[in-house]
Amino acid sequence: METQKVITTLNELLQTCHDGTKGFRACAKDVKSTKLVPVFEAGARRCEGGATELAAEIRKLGGEPASGGSVSGALYRVWTDLVSTLSGHSEKAVLEQCERAEDEAKKIYEKAIALDLPPVIKSLVTQQFAGLKENHDRIRKLRDELSA
Repeated sequence: METQKVITTLNELLQTCHDGTKGFRACAKDVKSTKLVPVFEAGARRCEGGATELAAEIRKLGGEPASGGSVSGALYRVWTDLVSTLSGHSEKAVLEQCERAEDEAKKIYEKAIALDLPPVIKSLVTQQFAGLKENHDRIRKLRDELSA
């Protein structure tokens, strides 16, 4: 695969990580439950770690890491803020919005994994995807517990 395409793909994933960090921090701020704040903060830290790893790979390839999130991520955070406000920051509403964001991140990672990436980079992306799925499943489980 052409180096520039690999850099572009990694930058898209990097923006997704930036979006995740901001989204999880927004959820931690919006939720009233002290039980959920550490879950969202852990998600934010995992996204930050992923962003650091991706930025390092982009630099190794001679690229410039993206410095912010995506436009769609910014729009999604506005939507999440609106829903949280309208729902009175209910735990379930915040978890539902967080799960939707993780669903979008999963799609972006799945698209990248399907590409013919260099083995070292494919391994990194696959490892990060596994962590993303863990975050998603944890959020879904907490949401389901609130629905029960």
